[in-house]
Amino acid sequence: MARDQETDAEMDPETPPATGSSGGISIGVMTGGAAAAGDRASAEDRSRRAGTPTPPPSYTGAPTNVPGGIGIGVMTGGAAASGTDAKAVDASEQLLDAPPELATAVRTLREHLGMLNRTPDIAELDDGLNEIEEGVTSTGQVRRDRLQWLRDRLTLGATAAAGLASATAVVETIAQLTG
Repeated sequence: MARDQETDAEMDPETPPATGSSGGISIGVMTGGAAAAGDRASAEDRSRRAGTPTPPPSYTGAPTNVPGGIGIGVMTGGAAASGTDAKAVDASEQLLDAPPELATAVRTLREHLGMLNRTPDIAELDDGLNEIEEGVTSTGQVRRDRLQWLRDRLTLGATAAAGLASATAVVETIAQLTG
């Protein structure tokens, strides 16, 4: 039995020792995230990234023919797992530096929402806008996932607010931030 399998068995006598091939992962460039390979593999990325993301380093050769696994050319976050019982969780949070124009555009949209009927969709949108505005004014940063949520609400026409000119200004500001 391999040394790491002995250690696993000593720690948890109910866990049977691993057998067979465990697969593999080949990553060319990794600047964040998590990767695991093996019979009971698990990978989690719960990092908090602040600031505007930097472009990943260039990498010319993508890993290929990874026996039983995953080939990743460039990984700048997230999680990857390979093998029996593999599990990958990306619960990372990316914070972007937000310009003051975002707070102004969000505040204007919230004022315009007051002119619309207060439906559940409008209330949800107003709550989300409030969260974004508070984050921008208190820390100068905003969560990327909240911006994506807001952009989706405003560009998919999911609410009456999508037709407001102030909604267009918010979407344009988000596009500048997130690319």
